[in-house]
Amino acid sequence: MPTFVAKMTLLLSYLPITDPTFIFFVVLMIILFAPIVMSKLRIPHIIGMVLAGIAIGQYGFNILVRDNSFELFGRVGLYYIMFLAGLEMDMEGVKKHSRRFLLFGLLTCFVPLILTYVMSIAVLHYSPAASFLLGCIMASNTLIAYPIIGRYGLQRHQSVALSVGSSMISLFMALVMLAALSGSFSKDSNWLFWVLFVVKFAAFCVGSIVLIPKLTRYFLRRYSDAVMQYIFVMAIMFLSAALSSLIGIEGVFGAFFSGLILNRYIPRVSPLMNRIEFIGNALFIPYFLIGVGMLINLSTLFTSVQVVWVVVLIVFFGTFGKALAAYICSLLFRLSKADGHMMFGLTSAHAAGAIAMVMVGIRLEVAPGQYLVGDDMLNGIIMMILFTCIISTMMTEHASKQIIIQEKSYLQADAPKDDDEKILLCVKYPEIAPHLLYLSMFMRNQRLNRDLVALNVVYDDQNSNTAREEGLRLLEQLQQTASASDVGVQTQVRLATNIANGIKHAFREFACSEIIMGMHVHTDINPRFWGEFIQSLYNGLNRQIILMRFVQPMSTLRRIRVAVPSRAEFEPGFHRWLERLSRLAGQLDCRIQFHGRHESLELIKQYINNRHSNVRAEYTYMAHWNELPQLAGEIADDHLFVVVTARKGTISYKTALERLPDELQQHFSGKNLMIIFPDQYGDHKDERMSFTEAQHHEENSIYDTILRWIHRKR
Repeated sequence: MPTFVAKMTLLLSYLPITDPTFIFFVVLMIILFAPIVMSKLRIPHIIGMVLAGIAIGQYGFNILVRDNSFELFGRVGLYYIMFLAGLEMDMEGVKKHSRRFLLFGLLTCFVPLILTYVMSIAVLHYSPAASFLLGCIMASNTLIAYPIIGRYGLQRHQSVALSVGSSMISLFMALVMLAALSGSFSKDSNWLFWVLFVVKFAAFCVGSIVLIPKLTRYFLRRYSDAVMQYIFVMAIMFLSAALSSLIGIEGVFGAFFSGLILNRYIPRVSPLMNRIEFIGNALFIPYFLIGVGMLINLSTLFTSVQVVWVVVLIVFFGTFGKALAAYICSLLFRLSKADGHMMFGLTSAHAAGAIAMVMVGIRLEVAPGQYLVGDDMLNGIIMMILFTCIISTMMTEHASKQIIIQEKSYLQADAPKDDDEKILLCVKYPEIAPHLLYLSMFMRNQRLNRDLVALNVVYDDQNSNTAREEGLRLLEQLQQTASASDVGVQTQVRLATNIANGIKHAFREFACSEIIMGMHVHTDINPRFWGEFIQSLYNGLNRQIILMRFVQPMSTLRRIRVAVPSRAEFEPGFHRWLERLSRLAGQLDCRIQFHGRHESLELIKQYINNRHSNVRAEYTYMAHWNELPQLAGEIADDHLFVVVTARKGTISYKTALERLPDELQQHFSGKNLMIIFPDQYGDHKDERMSFTEAQHHEENSIYDTILRWIHRKR
């Protein structure tokens, strides 16, 4: 026994750990094992991080010192949570339901503020100033349970968007009221202070809205390196947070605001978004949660009955106010019960924001040697953080599961039974292959989660071995890029004496539904527009083919313009290309404008309203296909021009389409361009040959050649 005691005494002499390397090691072990232990206990992982922080902190077993790394990484983690909330927000939903956001934001701010203020004056007998500070703390909230939303993929769910938007409204109003309270204790507080505050805030918002998009478009167009893009995004986030702190508002507002601005430039399924989420969820956000736990002193609950009474009252009235606001709004907005639970869960937690606000109160001197916040109020707020984090996390987890169950039952009842989607990606040039991969990722159905097929066809000649090795390296790079977004890619390098036949054979082997490929890059003086094999491919294959020409990255596009031929709605592949373009517009969060006849536009409008209501679509009448060149003047550099064409012999084919290559070369050179050949026979998988349908079509007829010759002789 004495030996054991001596060993324990020796071990305790090394505690708390102060070496930065060992501190970081212990934190990593907690991040690694806390989810494993918590999953066994059926407790949300976030609570496990906070409890682990309590255990290892100075008020627990005193294993670690809360050094500057917890302050730095914790602040980064808090910024990360707010930045991700803005980055993943459904901006179209915000615009459509702006009144809902404002109403919920006002209620979730003022209901708990009023209840807490009245309680603290009537029951706790605090001063009006201290009661107002406590009300401001309970009016705000921290989205500490937001990582749970990311795990369930509900970032753009309506109740989540409402909760995130209202949280920022309530936080902003609470910070402004806190600034007013703090200013009332200052001798320099006057009308000039508020004028300067409004001017600085307006300058910050306007400057961010104007400058950040320009910088982002410039950077993303010039640099495609993954590390550089990530560092650029982080720099924007921290710059916004720092500037918002300078004008007198907490940095979390700046982080959230920068996320809103960058929202449309970082698609949800892009590798960049995956890296941002991965690094935040793997390191910075857990570090923040552990740091919050290290601030909590459970022993204060046992010091006096007064502290327990303060904790109970603050938690009850503050949480009840948040619940009241959430459920009232869910009833007013006619949302489900699970949505009400979600709104309450996300808006009920208090963490670093509450600590920052109470620290302001500690510095406000109401009398010589007497400060606005006393020890019992400070301890009560610290304990309130623990209990509200537990309530928020458990309620959000419960609501997420309910919403997922509801959505899955709805989707299973509404989902098509025979969706054959499987995209074949034909790549050759390394400079455009990553862009084609991103395009296919944006167009794929994420719910089906099927692999992409990347194909490189090598011409079988004396240089085939060298070309095959280059193809293997290219496909390996594409696999690595896709894996960053958790997208599977099947690859194949195929030798063929005819490139088009090689693509068609691979198409059948993998049972693909469509092809995405880059447009031919001409090097000779008088080239064919379609290249040497594309014409043979689209004439010999009856499934959808998408040709793409990139001038700038897709994430910087602001508008998609689609030229729809008359009678396109009668083609079997009508809904397939419309679905792909709708997904693309939704992922890029840009407007999509359709040009066509009224009959086609009406059906397109119905489809988008029913299936993709979040897509910002516009519909412009185009009487005749001859008007196509007139659109060239309206196509900007950051637009994507899409032409839905047709194969000869199909119902939407017209002779005007024979002039399409010349018109595209003459009027749309240097523009982002997509050409779509829709499905010809719909769901038929086999290729049928018939004497009634020619197996080959020349790009230009002999009559066109004669007419051009006559025109030149004139």
